[in-house]
Amino acid sequence: MIHYSKLIRQGQGLANALLKRAATVSLDWDVRQKSRFETTDSTGRSVGVFLQRGQVVRGGDVLVGEDGSLLKVLAAPQPVLRITHCRDHGSLFDLMRAAYHLGNRHVPIELQADHLKIEPDHVLADMLRAMHLKVDAVSESFEPESGAYGDHGSHHHGHDHAHDHGTAHKHDHGHGHVHGPQCKHDHG
Repeated sequence: MIHYSKLIRQGQGLANALLKRAATVSLDWDVRQKSRFETTDSTGRSVGVFLQRGQVVRGGDVLVGEDGSLLKVLAAPQPVLRITHCRDHGSLFDLMRAAYHLGNRHVPIELQADHLKIEPDHVLADMLRAMHLKVDAVSESFEPESGAYGDHGSHHHGHDHAHDHGTAHKHDHGHGHVHGPQCKHDHG
């Protein structure tokens, strides 16, 4: 058994040629949120993963083995509920309301621009249908949000918060005040 204890988020910094040659492992969310597990890779090798406690593995991440081998992680399709707004009786805003209610229940949720995904739960499915949302049982990959206090290294949107809003509103996101039309202080 080969042991893997190093994680490279999204294979960052690795050459494409190396990633193409790497063995793969397809894992569902239940396994990827564990820091220690055993599985079999695409070449039939038995592998053991031993990461720091609390470290979550995302689809596209790469594990490095004790022998230097690379193992690319794929998010396996699994049963999920795909939630979309009703085009006849609702709007995309209904998805925002649904995300709010699911968040209040601390439900792991994947957020997309036009749909949400959660793990199967018939009680939540009934609640969402009562909110006039479409709920379909499908088999797809599941990448729930890590949460505001979660592992930001696993944030999968690739959005850099060091961006520039132009000269009139140049600032970083590390402060606690709001900039609006009545803002009277200097942003220079």
